[in-house]
Amino acid sequence: MGWRAVRITADTNILVRAAVLDDPAQSERAAALITGAELVAVTLPALCEFCWVLKAIYAFPADQVAESIRHLAAARNVAMDREAVDAGLALLETGGDFADGVIAHEGRWLGGETFVSFDKKAVRLIEARGERARVPG
Repeated sequence: MGWRAVRITADTNILVRAAVLDDPAQSERAAALITGAELVAVTLPALCEFCWVLKAIYAFPADQVAESIRHLAAARNVAMDREAVDAGLALLETGGDFADGVIAHEGRWLGGETFVSFDKKAVRLIEARGERARVPG
């Protein structure tokens, strides 16, 4: 049975191998999975980890991380929470962390009115987007 008929959820390591190409055998298998599957579900936790790994381990600049996410999101067979991804990308591209944008977005979706964090930079960037945020204290 080929991967075309399979609907998969990609773990972070699959996404990283396909993007970084640092292990020829695993990278080839990861790319084949992603391109050959009928559907690739990409979860928000996997994307948050993906961003962290690319920045912290592989020293990708934020714009290259954002491009990697956009490339993945553009694939016809990839399913992801596009609104949350856009919120994460908005923060990433203004100097913040992808995960903070995702957290603020999902919090609003769940009914939270104010993003609260000890991370002053995240609070400042979220406020700059016209959203409520504050540092406790």
